[in-house]
Amino acid sequence: MNIYTYICFLSSLSIFIGFITAKISDRIQYTIAVTATSMVSSLVLLGLGYLNWFNLDDVAIKVMQQIDFKSFLLDGILGFLLFAGALGIKLPVMKTQKWEITSLALFSTATSTFLIAGLFYFISYAIGFNIDFIYCLLFGSLISPTDPIAVLAIIKNLKAPRKLSMKVEGESLFNDGVGLVIFTTVFAVAFEGQSPTITGVAQLFLTEAIGGILFGLIIGVIAHFLISATDDSSLEILLTLTIPTAGFITANLLHVSGALSMVVSGIMIGNWTRHTGFSEHNKHNFNHFWEMIDHFLNSLLFLLIGLALLLVNFSYQGILLSIIAIPVCLLCRYISVWIPFQVLGRKNIYNPYTLRILTWGGLRGGLSLAMALSIPRDNIISQHIGMNIHELLLIMTYSVVMFSILIQGTTIEAMVKKSKEATMISRGYVGLHKKKN
Repeated sequence: MNIYTYICFLSSLSIFIGFITAKISDRIQYTIAVTATSMVSSLVLLGLGYLNWFNLDDVAIKVMQQIDFKSFLLDGILGFLLFAGALGIKLPVMKTQKWEITSLALFSTATSTFLIAGLFYFISYAIGFNIDFIYCLLFGSLISPTDPIAVLAIIKNLKAPRKLSMKVEGESLFNDGVGLVIFTTVFAVAFEGQSPTITGVAQLFLTEAIGGILFGLIIGVIAHFLISATDDSSLEILLTLTIPTAGFITANLLHVSGALSMVVSGIMIGNWTRHTGFSEHNKHNFNHFWEMIDHFLNSLLFLLIGLALLLVNFSYQGILLSIIAIPVCLLCRYISVWIPFQVLGRKNIYNPYTLRILTWGGLRGGLSLAMALSIPRDNIISQHIGMNIHELLLIMTYSVVMFSILIQGTTIEAMVKKSKEATMISRGYVGLHKKKN
Protein backbone atom coordinates (compact mmCIF):
# COMPACT_ATOMS: atom_id res chain seq x y z
CA MET A 1 0.00 0.00 0.00
CA ASN A 2 1.15 3.55 -0.70
CA ILE A 3 1.11 6.65 1.51
CA TYR A 4 -2.19 7.87 0.04
CA THR A 5 -3.84 4.61 1.11
CA TYR A 6 -2.54 4.97 4.67
CA ILE A 7 -3.74 8.58 4.87
CA CYS A 8 -7.21 7.59 3.64
CA PHE A 9 -7.61 4.91 6.30
CA LEU A 10 -6.16 7.08 9.09
CA SER A 11 -8.41 9.99 8.09
CA SER A 12 -11.47 7.78 8.26
CA LEU A 13 -10.34 6.44 11.63
CA SER A 14 -9.92 9.97 13.05
CA ILE A 15 -13.41 10.94 11.86
CA PHE A 16 -14.88 7.75 13.34
CA ILE A 17 -13.24 8.49 16.71
CA GLY A 18 -14.64 12.02 16.60
CA PHE A 19 -18.10 10.60 15.88
CA ILE A 20 -17.93 8.21 18.84
CA THR A 21 -16.67 11.01 21.10
CA ALA A 22 -19.58 13.27 20.12
CA LYS A 23 -22.02 10.47 20.88
CA ILE A 24 -20.51 9.80 24.29
CA SER A 25 -20.27 13.41 25.47
CA ASP A 26 -20.27 16.88 23.95
CA ARG A 27 -17.95 18.09 26.72
CA ILE A 28 -14.93 16.08 25.55
CA GLN A 29 -12.63 17.94 23.15
CA TYR A 30 -12.52 15.80 20.03
CA THR A 31 -8.82 16.56 19.43
CA ILE A 32 -7.95 15.33 22.92
CA ALA A 33 -10.10 12.22 22.45
CA VAL A 34 -8.43 11.43 19.11
CA THR A 35 -4.94 11.91 20.58
CA ALA A 36 -5.67 9.78 23.64
CA THR A 37 -7.24 7.00 21.58
CA SER A 38 -4.34 6.84 19.12
CA MET A 39 -1.76 6.93 21.93
CA VAL A 40 -3.49 4.07 23.78
CA SER A 41 -3.67 2.15 20.51
CA SER A 42 0.08 2.68 20.05
CA LEU A 43 0.74 1.37 23.57
CA VAL A 44 -1.40 -1.69 22.87
CA LEU A 45 0.46 -2.40 19.63
CA LEU A 46 3.82 -2.01 21.37
CA GLY A 47 2.65 -4.27 24.21
CA LEU A 48 1.47 -6.97 21.82
CA GLY A 49 4.77 -6.75 19.96
CA TYR A 50 6.72 -7.06 23.21
CA LEU A 51 4.76 -10.23 24.03
CA ASN A 52 5.32 -11.53 20.48
CA TRP A 53 1.58 -11.53 19.76
CA PHE A 54 0.46 -10.60 16.23
CA ASN A 55 3.59 -8.40 15.72
CA LEU A 56 1.49 -5.54 14.39
CA ASP A 57 3.82 -3.01 15.98
CA ASP A 58 6.41 -3.51 13.21
CA VAL A 59 3.76 -2.87 10.57
CA ALA A 60 2.49 0.26 12.36
CA ILE A 61 6.02 1.63 12.80
CA LYS A 62 6.76 1.16 9.09
CA VAL A 63 3.53 2.99 8.21
CA MET A 64 4.45 5.96 10.42
CA GLN A 65 7.96 6.06 8.95
CA GLN A 66 6.58 6.06 5.40
CA ILE A 67 4.14 8.86 6.14
CA ASP A 68 7.06 11.00 7.42
CA PHE A 69 5.26 13.07 10.06
CA LYS A 70 7.73 15.96 9.74
CA SER A 71 7.26 16.47 6.00
CA PHE A 72 3.53 15.77 6.16
CA LEU A 73 3.07 18.60 8.68
CA LEU A 74 5.77 21.18 7.93
CA ASP A 75 5.63 20.88 4.13
CA GLY A 76 1.98 19.90 3.79
CA ILE A 77 -1.08 20.50 5.95
CA LEU A 78 0.50 23.22 8.12
CA GLY A 79 -0.48 25.85 5.55
CA PHE A 80 -4.15 24.80 5.64
CA LEU A 81 -4.30 24.68 9.45
CA LEU A 82 -2.67 28.08 9.99
CA PHE A 83 -4.73 29.75 7.26
CA ALA A 84 -7.97 28.31 8.66
CA GLY A 85 -7.00 29.37 12.18
CA ALA A 86 -6.08 32.90 11.12
CA LEU A 87 -9.47 33.35 9.41
CA GLY A 88 -11.07 33.46 12.87
CA ILE A 89 -8.82 36.21 14.23
CA LYS A 90 -10.71 39.47 14.82
CA LEU A 91 -8.36 42.29 13.83
CA PRO A 92 -10.00 45.02 15.98
CA VAL A 93 -9.55 42.88 19.10
CA MET A 94 -6.03 41.96 18.03
CA LYS A 95 -5.06 45.62 17.71
CA THR A 96 -5.95 46.21 21.36
CA GLN A 97 -3.56 43.39 22.31
CA LYS A 98 -0.73 44.22 19.91
CA TRP A 99 1.91 44.89 22.59
CA GLU A 100 0.99 41.81 24.59
CA ILE A 101 1.10 39.56 21.51
CA THR A 102 4.38 41.09 20.31
CA SER A 103 6.09 40.68 23.68
CA LEU A 104 4.87 37.08 24.01
CA ALA A 105 5.87 36.12 20.46
CA LEU A 106 9.31 37.75 20.59
CA PHE A 107 10.56 38.14 24.16
CA SER A 108 8.83 35.21 25.84
CA THR A 109 9.80 32.68 23.16
CA ALA A 110 13.47 33.68 23.23
CA THR A 111 13.58 33.93 27.03
CA SER A 112 11.93 30.55 27.49
CA THR A 113 14.46 28.97 25.13
CA PHE A 114 17.47 30.06 27.16
CA LEU A 115 15.80 29.46 30.53
CA ILE A 116 14.92 25.87 29.62
CA ALA A 117 18.41 25.29 28.22
CA GLY A 118 20.18 26.70 31.29
CA LEU A 119 18.01 24.96 33.87
CA PHE A 120 18.06 21.62 32.07
CA TYR A 121 21.85 21.86 31.65
CA PHE A 122 22.45 22.31 35.38
CA ILE A 123 19.93 19.62 36.35
CA SER A 124 21.50 17.12 33.97
CA TYR A 125 24.91 17.74 35.48
CA ALA A 126 23.50 17.49 39.00
CA ILE A 127 22.19 13.99 38.32
CA GLY A 128 25.36 12.91 36.50
CA PHE A 129 24.16 12.91 32.88
CA ASN A 130 26.34 15.79 31.65
CA ILE A 131 24.33 16.86 28.59
CA ASP A 132 26.16 19.40 26.42
CA PHE A 133 24.66 22.89 26.59
CA ILE A 134 24.14 23.08 22.82
CA TYR A 135 21.75 20.11 22.97
CA CYS A 136 19.92 21.64 25.93
CA LEU A 137 19.58 24.81 23.86
CA LEU A 138 18.30 22.79 20.93
CA PHE A 139 15.58 21.29 23.12
CA GLY A 140 14.69 24.72 24.51
CA SER A 141 14.35 26.16 21.00
CA LEU A 142 12.01 23.46 19.70
CA ILE A 143 9.79 23.24 22.80
CA SER A 144 9.42 26.96 23.64
CA PRO A 145 7.13 28.13 20.80
CA THR A 146 3.49 27.40 21.58
CA ASP A 147 1.83 25.37 18.86
CA PRO A 148 -0.88 27.36 17.02
CA ILE A 149 -2.57 24.16 15.87
CA ALA A 150 -2.93 22.72 19.37
CA VAL A 151 -3.88 26.09 20.87
CA LEU A 152 -6.50 26.98 18.27
CA ALA A 153 -7.98 23.48 18.33
CA ILE A 154 -8.54 23.51 22.09
CA ILE A 155 -8.56 27.07 23.46
CA LYS A 156 -10.93 28.67 20.98
CA ASN A 157 -13.71 26.18 21.80
CA LEU A 158 -13.69 27.13 25.49
CA LYS A 159 -15.04 30.65 24.81
CA ALA A 160 -12.61 32.47 27.06
CA PRO A 161 -12.88 36.27 27.46
CA ARG A 162 -12.10 37.79 24.07
CA LYS A 163 -8.99 39.72 25.03
CA LEU A 164 -7.52 36.84 26.98
CA SER A 165 -8.28 34.40 24.19
CA MET A 166 -6.68 36.73 21.65
CA LYS A 167 -3.45 36.85 23.67
CA VAL A 168 -3.17 33.07 23.64
CA GLU A 169 -4.21 32.61 20.02
CA GLY A 170 -2.28 35.61 18.68
CA GLU A 171 0.95 34.56 20.36
CA SER A 172 0.71 31.00 19.09
CA LEU A 173 0.17 32.19 15.51
CA PHE A 174 3.02 34.70 15.45
CA ASN A 175 5.78 33.05 17.49
CA ASP A 176 6.63 30.62 14.69
CA GLY A 177 9.04 33.08 13.08
CA VAL A 178 11.07 33.59 16.26
CA GLY A 179 11.03 29.90 17.13
CA LEU A 180 12.14 28.92 13.63
CA VAL A 181 15.04 31.40 13.64
CA ILE A 182 16.29 30.18 17.03
CA PHE A 183 15.90 26.49 16.17
CA THR A 184 17.55 26.87 12.75
CA THR A 185 20.48 28.78 14.24
CA VAL A 186 21.06 26.31 17.09
CA PHE A 187 20.65 23.39 14.67
CA ALA A 188 23.37 24.81 12.41
CA VAL A 189 25.74 25.24 15.35
CA ALA A 190 25.03 21.77 16.76
CA PHE A 191 25.22 19.71 13.57
CA GLU A 192 26.75 21.83 10.81
CA GLY A 193 29.69 23.35 12.67
CA GLN A 194 28.63 26.94 12.09
CA SER A 195 29.38 29.75 14.53
CA PRO A 196 26.41 31.96 15.46
CA THR A 197 26.86 35.62 14.54
CA ILE A 198 24.62 38.62 15.05
CA THR A 199 24.69 39.33 11.32
CA GLY A 200 23.75 35.77 10.43
CA VAL A 201 20.89 35.62 12.92
CA ALA A 202 19.59 39.03 11.83
CA GLN A 203 19.72 38.06 8.17
CA LEU A 204 17.90 34.79 8.87
CA PHE A 205 15.23 36.61 10.86
CA LEU A 206 14.69 39.24 8.13
CA THR A 207 14.49 36.58 5.45
CA GLU A 208 12.20 34.18 7.27
CA ALA A 209 9.98 36.38 9.44
CA ILE A 210 9.80 39.73 7.63
CA GLY A 211 9.89 38.05 4.23
CA GLY A 212 7.07 35.74 5.25
CA ILE A 213 4.91 38.64 6.46
CA LEU A 214 5.48 40.64 3.24
CA PHE A 215 4.76 37.62 1.06
CA GLY A 216 1.59 36.97 3.04
CA LEU A 217 0.46 40.54 2.38
CA ILE A 218 1.11 40.15 -1.34
CA ILE A 219 -0.81 36.90 -1.81
CA GLY A 220 -3.58 38.21 0.46
CA VAL A 221 -4.06 41.29 -1.72
CA ILE A 222 -3.97 39.23 -4.93
CA ALA A 223 -6.50 36.75 -3.57
CA HIS A 224 -8.76 39.58 -2.37
CA PHE A 225 -8.99 41.24 -5.80
CA LEU A 226 -9.47 37.93 -7.59
CA ILE A 227 -12.31 36.96 -5.25
CA SER A 228 -13.86 40.43 -5.57
CA ALA A 229 -13.76 40.14 -9.37
CA THR A 230 -16.14 37.16 -9.53
CA ASP A 231 -19.70 36.47 -8.39
CA ASP A 232 -19.39 32.70 -8.81
CA SER A 233 -19.91 31.35 -5.29
CA SER A 234 -17.94 28.15 -5.91
CA LEU A 235 -15.05 30.00 -7.53
CA GLU A 236 -14.86 32.46 -4.64
CA ILE A 237 -14.18 29.64 -2.20
CA LEU A 238 -11.89 27.76 -4.57
CA LEU A 239 -9.72 30.86 -4.94
CA THR A 240 -9.04 30.81 -1.19
CA LEU A 241 -7.64 27.29 -1.60
CA THR A 242 -4.81 28.67 -3.74
CA ILE A 243 -3.35 30.42 -0.68
CA PRO A 244 -2.50 27.39 1.54
CA THR A 245 -1.57 25.32 -1.53
CA ALA A 246 0.44 27.26 -4.13
CA GLY A 247 0.98 30.21 -1.80
CA PHE A 248 2.41 28.09 1.03
CA ILE A 249 4.66 26.07 -1.30
CA THR A 250 5.92 29.21 -3.04
CA ALA A 251 6.81 30.80 0.31
CA ASN A 252 8.87 27.74 1.24
CA LEU A 253 10.60 27.76 -2.16
CA LEU A 254 11.49 31.42 -1.64
CA HIS A 255 12.92 30.49 1.80
CA VAL A 256 10.56 32.79 3.66
CA SER A 257 8.26 31.72 6.48
CA GLY A 258 5.31 29.95 4.93
CA ALA A 259 3.70 29.79 8.36
CA LEU A 260 3.72 33.57 8.81
CA SER A 261 2.55 34.04 5.22
CA MET A 262 -0.50 31.90 5.93
CA VAL A 263 -1.27 33.76 9.15
CA VAL A 264 -1.05 37.19 7.54
CA SER A 265 -3.05 36.25 4.43
CA GLY A 266 -5.62 34.45 6.60
CA ILE A 267 -6.15 37.53 8.75
CA MET A 268 -6.56 39.64 5.60
CA ILE A 269 -9.09 37.30 4.01
CA GLY A 270 -10.97 36.85 7.30
CA ASN A 271 -11.21 40.54 8.15
CA TRP A 272 -11.26 42.21 4.73
CA THR A 273 -12.34 39.88 1.94
CA ARG A 274 -14.96 38.08 4.03
CA HIS A 275 -16.93 41.34 4.40
CA THR A 276 -16.25 43.05 1.06
CA GLY A 277 -15.18 40.42 -1.46
CA PHE A 278 -17.66 37.58 -1.02
CA SER A 279 -21.22 37.71 -2.22
CA GLU A 280 -23.61 38.11 0.69
CA HIS A 281 -25.17 34.65 0.40
CA ASN A 282 -21.76 32.96 0.13
CA LYS A 283 -20.29 34.11 3.47
CA HIS A 284 -21.94 31.26 5.34
CA ASN A 285 -20.67 28.71 2.81
CA PHE A 286 -17.15 30.15 3.08
CA ASN A 287 -17.16 29.93 6.88
CA HIS A 288 -18.60 26.43 6.88
CA PHE A 289 -16.14 25.18 4.25
CA TRP A 290 -13.04 26.26 6.18
CA GLU A 291 -14.48 25.04 9.47
CA MET A 292 -14.82 21.57 7.93
CA ILE A 293 -11.29 21.69 6.48
CA ASP A 294 -9.91 22.75 9.86
CA HIS A 295 -11.87 20.07 11.72
CA PHE A 296 -10.86 17.30 9.32
CA LEU A 297 -7.13 18.08 9.23
CA ASN A 298 -6.98 18.63 12.99
CA SER A 299 -8.51 15.21 13.55
CA LEU A 300 -5.93 13.59 11.29
CA LEU A 301 -3.02 15.53 12.79
CA PHE A 302 -3.89 14.71 16.40
CA LEU A 303 -4.33 11.06 15.45
CA LEU A 304 -0.79 11.09 14.02
CA ILE A 305 0.53 12.81 17.15
CA GLY A 306 -0.74 9.91 19.23
CA LEU A 307 0.64 7.35 16.78
CA ALA A 308 4.04 9.11 16.83
CA LEU A 309 4.59 7.18 20.06
CA LEU A 310 5.55 4.28 17.80
CA LEU A 311 8.62 6.27 16.70
CA VAL A 312 9.86 6.84 20.26
CA ASN A 313 12.56 4.59 21.71
CA PHE A 314 12.12 4.27 25.48
CA SER A 315 15.00 4.00 27.93
CA TYR A 316 15.53 4.62 31.61
CA GLN A 317 17.55 7.77 30.94
CA GLY A 318 15.02 9.13 28.46
CA ILE A 319 12.05 8.53 30.77
CA LEU A 320 13.80 10.15 33.73
CA LEU A 321 14.79 13.24 31.73
CA SER A 322 11.27 13.43 30.26
CA ILE A 323 9.78 13.54 33.75
CA ILE A 324 12.16 16.40 34.58
CA ALA A 325 11.45 18.22 31.29
CA ILE A 326 7.73 18.73 31.98
CA PRO A 327 8.00 20.90 35.15
CA VAL A 328 11.09 22.65 33.73
CA CYS A 329 9.13 23.73 30.63
CA LEU A 330 6.16 24.90 32.71
CA LEU A 331 8.33 26.89 35.13
CA CYS A 332 10.29 28.58 32.35
CA ARG A 333 7.07 29.30 30.46
CA TYR A 334 5.65 31.05 33.52
CA ILE A 335 8.79 33.15 34.09
CA SER A 336 9.00 34.15 30.41
CA VAL A 337 5.37 35.33 30.49
CA TRP A 338 5.56 36.92 33.95
CA ILE A 339 8.44 39.27 33.05
CA PRO A 340 6.76 41.23 30.19
CA PHE A 341 3.45 41.41 32.06
CA GLN A 342 5.20 43.05 35.01
CA VAL A 343 6.03 45.89 32.62
CA LEU A 344 2.76 45.95 30.68
CA GLY A 345 0.76 45.69 33.91
CA ARG A 346 1.87 49.19 34.93
CA LYS A 347 -0.42 50.74 32.33
CA ASN A 348 -3.05 48.03 31.88
CA ILE A 349 -5.34 46.02 34.12
CA TYR A 350 -5.52 42.32 33.24
CA ASN A 351 -7.78 39.48 34.19
CA PRO A 352 -6.35 37.93 37.41
CA TYR A 353 -6.12 34.55 35.64
CA THR A 354 -4.16 35.88 32.66
CA LEU A 355 -0.73 34.58 33.68
CA ARG A 356 -2.07 31.21 34.74
CA ILE A 357 -3.98 30.68 31.50
CA LEU A 358 -1.08 31.90 29.35
CA THR A 359 1.20 29.46 31.18
CA TRP A 360 -1.12 26.45 31.33
CA GLY A 361 -2.65 27.25 27.93
CA GLY A 362 0.72 27.54 26.20
CA LEU A 363 0.24 24.16 24.54
CA ARG A 364 2.85 22.27 22.55
CA GLY A 365 1.93 19.95 19.71
CA GLY A 366 2.81 18.73 16.24
CA LEU A 367 5.25 21.51 15.38
CA SER A 368 7.56 20.64 18.27
CA LEU A 369 7.41 16.96 17.31
CA ALA A 370 8.19 17.77 13.69
CA MET A 371 11.27 19.78 14.70
CA ALA A 372 12.43 16.99 17.01
CA LEU A 373 12.04 14.44 14.21
CA SER A 374 14.22 16.62 11.95
CA ILE A 375 17.25 16.11 14.24
CA PRO A 376 19.85 13.74 12.69
CA ARG A 377 19.93 10.21 14.08
CA ASP A 378 23.70 9.66 13.99
CA ASN A 379 24.87 11.87 16.86
CA ILE A 380 25.65 10.59 20.38
CA ILE A 381 25.38 12.94 23.38
CA SER A 382 27.99 11.52 25.73
CA GLN A 383 29.10 8.33 27.39
CA HIS A 384 27.28 9.40 30.58
CA ILE A 385 23.95 8.69 28.87
CA GLY A 386 24.89 6.68 25.82
CA MET A 387 21.74 7.77 23.98
CA ASN A 388 21.37 9.09 20.49
CA ILE A 389 20.57 12.82 20.63
CA HIS A 390 17.66 12.27 18.22
CA GLU A 391 16.11 9.62 20.44
CA LEU A 392 16.63 11.60 23.65
CA LEU A 393 15.16 14.88 22.40
CA LEU A 394 12.29 13.04 20.70
CA ILE A 395 11.19 11.23 23.86
CA MET A 396 11.45 14.44 25.93
CA THR A 397 9.53 16.41 23.30
CA TYR A 398 6.86 13.74 23.00
CA SER A 399 6.40 13.64 26.77
CA VAL A 400 5.95 17.41 27.00
CA VAL A 401 3.58 17.43 24.02
CA MET A 402 1.38 14.65 25.39
CA PHE A 403 1.28 16.22 28.85
CA SER A 404 0.38 19.51 27.19
CA ILE A 405 -2.48 18.09 25.15
CA LEU A 406 -3.88 15.45 27.52
CA ILE A 407 -3.35 17.13 30.91
CA GLN A 408 -3.19 20.86 30.26
CA GLY A 409 -5.77 20.68 27.48
CA THR A 410 -8.29 18.83 29.64
CA THR A 411 -7.86 20.91 32.81
CA ILE A 412 -7.62 24.45 31.46
CA GLU A 413 -11.40 24.73 31.18
CA ALA A 414 -11.65 25.30 34.96
CA MET A 415 -9.28 28.28 34.70
CA VAL A 416 -11.22 29.69 31.76
CA LYS A 417 -14.48 29.49 33.75
CA LYS A 418 -12.88 31.36 36.65
CA SER A 419 -11.54 33.99 34.27
CA LYS A 420 -15.07 34.47 32.89
CA GLU A 421 -16.42 34.91 36.40
CA ALA A 422 -13.69 37.44 37.19
CA THR A 423 -14.55 39.35 34.01
CA MET A 424 -18.26 39.41 34.86
CA ILE A 425 -17.57 40.59 38.42
CA SER A 426 -15.29 43.31 37.08
CA ARG A 427 -17.91 44.50 34.60
CA GLY A 428 -20.59 44.46 37.26
CA TYR A 429 -18.42 46.49 39.57
CA VAL A 430 -17.72 49.04 36.81
CA GLY A 431 -21.41 49.33 36.02
CA LEU A 432 -22.31 49.83 39.69
CA HIS A 433 -19.53 52.37 40.07
CA LYS A 434 -20.89 54.39 37.13
CA LYS A 435 -24.41 54.41 38.59
CA LYS A 436 -23.13 55.69 41.92
CA ASN A 437 -21.34 58.52 40.15
